[in-house]
Amino acid sequence: MATRNYEGKKFNNKNIDKIVDALTVEEALQININNKPFTVSMRTPGNDIALVRGLLHAEGVINNIYFIPEISLKKENEKGIVTIVNVDIPEKELGEGYSNSRSLLSVSSCGICGKTELGDLAFIGKTIDDKDKIDIGRIHNLFNKMNNFQYDFRESGGTHAAAAFTLKGELLCAMEDIGRHNAVDKIVGKLINDEDLSEAKIMTVSGRVSYEIVIKCFKARIPFLAAVSAPSSLAVDYAKELGITLFAFCRDQRATCYSNPQRTKIQSTNTKAS
Repeated sequence: MATRNYEGKKFNNKNIDKIVDALTVEEALQININNKPFTVSMRTPGNDIALVRGLLHAEGVINNIYFIPEISLKKENEKGIVTIVNVDIPEKELGEGYSNSRSLLSVSSCGICGKTELGDLAFIGKTIDDKDKIDIGRIHNLFNKMNNFQYDFRESGGTHAAAAFTLKGELLCAMEDIGRHNAVDKIVGKLINDEDLSEAKIMTVSGRVSYEIVIKCFKARIPFLAAVSAPSSLAVDYAKELGITLFAFCRDQRATCYSNPQRTKIQSTNTKAS
């Protein structure tokens, strides 16, 4: 249940109308590791197992993509929404991210808000050195495919979306959530669980691009990242350093490439790129 109906009064000039709006559901999900609290994610219920798997990958708690932990749904609230999950992870599979301190609340709009020290924001990894190129003219079609799966957004206007594609533009999966970072985690988690992560070469997101979305993309080894809206300065800086080709303002047949443009090519004559 991604939306819930609420009554309200709509003020339009001098008119007042009673309305019923579908609003995106936001609920807390406590994630336990080996029966000990690890973090709380504010998310839109649905695809929780994919969300948890993707989050633990992004946080470096599980670095082995071939290890599929047992994730059990431990508790539901009175609405039937899962509130607590437990992840069983053998000690040998626990990455450094498990020992890195993270405060208990991770809000849906901010991927780094749960960090406790500025040092946690530093990231070192092997740069993506992918030789594949993407046709700029294909990007618009990718967003059309993602938009076709934004059912909750069409109903409530309150969700973000992310999608993963092969280099040929074949859709692997698309997810929605009230949080941009959650939508990306759900994508990565599903790709890992379906053993499709190596096929993913392009990720699209419906909103702006922050530093941490770039990091999540990098951790998944996805070389192309495209967004509808603007990137942050740190997102561009990290994309340049980590080897990600970052596109933003992808709308109206336009796209701006901010990093690693050597992976782009233009075959369509009707596409404007900057």
